[in-house]
Amino acid sequence: MTTTANATSPVGAVRTRVEGRAKVTGAALYAADVPYADLVHGWAVLSTIPHGRVHTVSTAAVESMPGVVGVLHHGNAPRLNPTAGWGAPDGTLQILQDDQVPHAGWPVALVLADTLEQARAGAEALVVAYDEEPFGVTFAHDHPGLRTATESPLAPPLSAEHGDVEQELVTSAVVVDQLYTTPGEHHVAIEPHAATARWADGRLELVDANQGSFLTARILADLFFLDPDSVRVRSEHVGGGFGSKALVRPQAVLAAMAATVFRRTVRVVLSRRQVFTLTGYRSPTAQRIRLGADRDGRLRAIDHQSSSQTSTVLEFVEPAGAMTRVMYGSDALRVKHKVVRLNVPSPRWMRAPGEAPGSFALESAMDELAVACGLDPIELRVRNEPTVAPGSGLPFTSRNLVACFREGAQRFGWATRDPRSGIRRDGRWLMGTGMAAGSYPGDTSFATATATAEPDGGFTVRVAAADIGQGARTALTQIAAQALEVGTDRVRLLIADSDFGPAILAGHSWGTASWGLAVTRAATSLRKTIADLPSIPATGISVKVDTAKEVEAMGHPERHAYAAQFAEVAVDVSTGEVRVRRLLGTFAIGRVVNPLTVSSQLIGGMTWGLSMALHEAGVMDPAFGTQVNADLAGYHIATHADVPPIEVSWVDDEDLHNPTGIKGAGEIGIVGTAAAIANAVWHATGVRHRALPITPDRVLGRGIS
Repeated sequence: MTTTANATSPVGAVRTRVEGRAKVTGAALYAADVPYADLVHGWAVLSTIPHGRVHTVSTAAVESMPGVVGVLHHGNAPRLNPTAGWGAPDGTLQILQDDQVPHAGWPVALVLADTLEQARAGAEALVVAYDEEPFGVTFAHDHPGLRTATESPLAPPLSAEHGDVEQELVTSAVVVDQLYTTPGEHHVAIEPHAATARWADGRLELVDANQGSFLTARILADLFFLDPDSVRVRSEHVGGGFGSKALVRPQAVLAAMAATVFRRTVRVVLSRRQVFTLTGYRSPTAQRIRLGADRDGRLRAIDHQSSSQTSTVLEFVEPAGAMTRVMYGSDALRVKHKVVRLNVPSPRWMRAPGEAPGSFALESAMDELAVACGLDPIELRVRNEPTVAPGSGLPFTSRNLVACFREGAQRFGWATRDPRSGIRRDGRWLMGTGMAAGSYPGDTSFATATATAEPDGGFTVRVAAADIGQGARTALTQIAAQALEVGTDRVRLLIADSDFGPAILAGHSWGTASWGLAVTRAATSLRKTIADLPSIPATGISVKVDTAKEVEAMGHPERHAYAAQFAEVAVDVSTGEVRVRRLLGTFAIGRVVNPLTVSSQLIGGMTWGLSMALHEAGVMDPAFGTQVNADLAGYHIATHADVPPIEVSWVDDEDLHNPTGIKGAGEIGIVGTAAAIANAVWHATGVRHRALPITPDRVLGRGIS
């Protein structure tokens, strides 16, 4: 059988989303939409105290309420494997296992009922008595409980050191020594976390809102002491994740527990307030940056000391120093992380974990250094371009950050900028511009893909990828079509089913590069297999490829995407309001599969960076140990009126360490954006803001020079 290539290459072409029509017409079914005949609903009951023990759970009255099927709690819930997790035991999965309450909002019961309304009514009526114990929820850079963070196989190295930092600082002509802080931040994806679980033909089956169906299934199997092949997880459509739906979250555990106990199909949907508590967030950080340089701006020392908080059930460290390990050359470098355990929910991955808050600190400090040296901020960065990665000493597979600077500066009109602060006005508004750089790893991980030639002339490709809004379906369809040398209309892509075989989750900008490599290998092999066949049999012909060994052979080089972020802001001298008038980002992200979806990813990341700079902050109440603003009324995010036109572009960035050439665009858009805005606020007002968000009260409180 022969295949014919399109005149236009599928990869690199602008394509609208494959599933776009299904989504806008409501045909796409999310985890809480799939219909089942015997469905019951579960509503989680969360602790109202921040630390202590459950004394009693009074179930009798609730179990007699209309429609209530039962109540799960630590006294009757199935026992779980305490060592289950990805790479290490995950204490956030140990739900309803004992009477311990590690933080406010910890699950203490699940009420099951015939309808969602009945389940919620039962949950609200359930009386839980507690024995309270002392607690602490307040993070500070000088908290006495801070200790050196433990290295984790699921995080970048948390420390790096070479040279004599202290000696270089002492002998530097110019020194910047400042503390930068970022607050707790939350994902709040538009689709609440939901899972539907049931037992069918001896298998535990879940439809779940997650970012990796294969790994979710494997962890659940381990958690429930099941054979890995006896758990199937599907997550065909996911309404956003940003890290909050990476791997297993409480809704899946609770639904699987209830399905196991009651042998019914159980659906658990977390409320918006429960999402704030149970699905992770970005930890607040306090980062001391010390930079030492010669008068000409050449860096002699970089010292990045970062602190963050974690919970008492799982140590998760926000790796804010990760970007510092690769950004700038210096005679001496030190990166360290500390963490304190508090009675708070567990922080987890959130878009560009580490790099997002870390870039605010590092790139703000670099801006301060540029001012102190009398240098243009871009020139300072160019003068300190490293020849190898400072933290590891390894060469870069490619590094086109300077090209991003040049391209972005030309598009933004940077050359006409007056470096003096506080001199431009537009009526009541002070005007300023700022820039910052960013970096994020472009790693590749394992994946399996199966490509099938169908007798009707079409092709079906299966891979356990996840599309959480980033356009994976569309990009992988294009990649498959390219490898098969056919049009995209002849490719049917099936994703997000753990039965399709091993595949990494959607996160860490792994997705397209990892799944795309497996799809390329399977589709290419299939094309060669069928090339001389006169026809395809009725059963089809399939080729399955696992790239685990190929990826392992790639190793872990210094492969990164880069960003140059530019911002123009206006600051109201009367109200302190900051308005972003322009945002422009130029990126080096390897091969671009679909300019339309990549642009959307980059613009989305930059929008989030704007929101991070000016709006977002989770606030804890030290008296009650709860989050004050765990809803979308109190947790402020950028809306349409806050976001100006955003321009994105990318430079040529050939990097074939991964044969697909793809580095990923999901994370890099947010990196550096908040710093560019903060630097622009300094340029407008002459006042440096080292704490996010830059709210009107802070602007007025710091004054305007």
